[in-house]
Amino acid sequence: MSRYRGPKLRITRRLGTLPGLTQKQSKKSGRPGQHGKGDADGNTKKPTEYGVRLEEKQKLKFNYGVTESQLYRYIKEARRREGVTGLVLLQLLEMRLDTICFNLGFAPTIAGARQLVNHGHVLVNDNVVSIASFQCRINDVIGVKAKTASKNLVESNLKTATLAEVPSHLKFDKSKMTATVTNYCDRNELLLDIDELLIIEYYSRR
Repeated sequence: MSRYRGPKLRITRRLGTLPGLTQKQSKKSGRPGQHGKGDADGNTKKPTEYGVRLEEKQKLKFNYGVTESQLYRYIKEARRREGVTGLVLLQLLEMRLDTICFNLGFAPTIAGARQLVNHGHVLVNDNVVSIASFQCRINDVIGVKAKTASKNLVESNLKTATLAEVPSHLKFDKSKMTATVTNYCDRNELLLDIDELLIIEYYSRR
């Protein structure tokens, strides 16, 4: 299955706020589609246990812009590593280069950050890295290419950034537009409201 390129607000109405997908808010209330409006008394159908787990998985997938096969690979890698599987999964996704660029305010969404990386505007340890899924490590230095076009693009995005502050695991020097990865992400600082345990349960039979 390819990445989702359809209406973003339709997804946020169904799954809730997804900061990595879009910062916009829909003027409509309720879930999209005829079943989102409920019956004549305004009652909506109660979700099943499977449905709840499916939606949590979809939140993760749409927020980080990963495909089903990519997400399953992250699940397998999280199971392989030591630690709590759900937390390790989130840390793997947060250490992606496009996610880090988004958290730094280099782009308004993770999709925008992915495009920034794919077009060669981002440096890792002074080397151009054009792979959005690149796994950054502790002590890696993230920067912007010295070209005027790259700097102007990132500076423009930083001026309009809507994120409250840069996460504590990233040490950001705004004047130089460089950041150092100092640690793995803190679970309490995640912008996405999600229950990662339900996602691990969703994949438990695979």
